Amino acid sequence: MLAFPGGVRIYVAVQPVDMRKQFNGLWTAAQEQLGEDPKSGAVFCFINKDRTRLKLLYWDGTGVWVLAKRLEQGRFSWPKPSSDRKKLALAPEALALLLGGIDLKQASLKAWYER
Repeated sequence: MLAFPGGVRIYVAVQPVDMRKQFNGLWTAAQEQLGEDPKSGAVFCFINKDRTRLKLLYWDGTGVWVLAKRLEQGRFSWPKPSSDRKKLALAPEALALLLGGIDLKQASLKAWYER
């Protein structure tokens, strides 16, 4: 279980990303696809097209972390891509639910989950 402090910003890319991307590729995706500065201290979440692999990018002030997870069965419940939204800003608690397999759209989503 991952836990982030309440003050950390979390950005979820709703468009799938090529999971062959590593540090530099995900860094570029955070800048160009999401329009954010990876050195801002936020956590950036990316998923593959099949929604079976997830990568997180995080700058801790001294270096870049890339965390990866591959599901052995099932799929992540992920926000649907839309033409007007490329990213979703979530509270750390909402990310924990998303990573834990909870479908945020079907659950009783309170306004404070999305930032």
